[in-house]
Amino acid sequence: MTDDTRNDSIRWCVLLPAYQEQGRIGQTVKAILPFCADVVVVDDGSSDDTAGEAREAGAIVVPHERNMGKGVALQTGFRHVMESGYSCVVTMDGDGQHAPEDLPGFLDVYRESGARVVVGNRMSDPRTMPLVRRLTNRFMSWLLSRRMGQRVPDTQNGYRLYGREVLPILLATVSEGFAAESEVLLDLADAGETIASAPTRIIYGDEQSKIRPVQDTIKFFSMLWHHKRGKGTST
Repeated sequence: MTDDTRNDSIRWCVLLPAYQEQGRIGQTVKAILPFCADVVVVDDGSSDDTAGEAREAGAIVVPHERNMGKGVALQTGFRHVMESGYSCVVTMDGDGQHAPEDLPGFLDVYRESGARVVVGNRMSDPRTMPLVRRLTNRFMSWLLSRRMGQRVPDTQNGYRLYGREVLPILLATVSEGFAAESEVLLDLADAGETIASAPTRIIYGDEQSKIRPVQDTIKFFSMLWHHKRGKGTST
């Protein structure tokens, strides 16, 4: 950790959408706190002690009464960010797959590039990524980059920084689940935002992935079709 990361004029927080992450969320929050003083956990209707564990570890917890999905959980967190007056927010997963040590890199790119959106990039060294996920990620990133008119090498990475100014765009997202994270990039590009990248590492432990390959792929292409149709009818 550097002093610049914590003692920065930028007021920022880390946002974790979490569902059934008891046994992991507390460790994740504690690992983030040396890099960012404010950690916000949206407990997405967990039936275990995700909320209590996160709160005990030092996080601000915003609860959902029932499971709403990652996209809605992120939107709940973005509203909290706007109401709390943060300048920007970094989204991470609550299962420990994102390395807190990469957080300073997001702030560096945010300051130096002037971009209000920074997406993590795991694809410079993806050898530890499962082959199917690696191929799927490369294809989806290529497809979305073509649609956006700018290269984003890891569009499926949920490790991201958003400036406060772009949060209203994110709150207008209509897709659910993991497709929402692709849709927001299209909406941001349509709004003229430059999307920068920051290097991130890949961490895989014994957690069970919440990605459902068939269902999420169908939702992804459905989102692309609806987005293209909506854009076409609005011009």
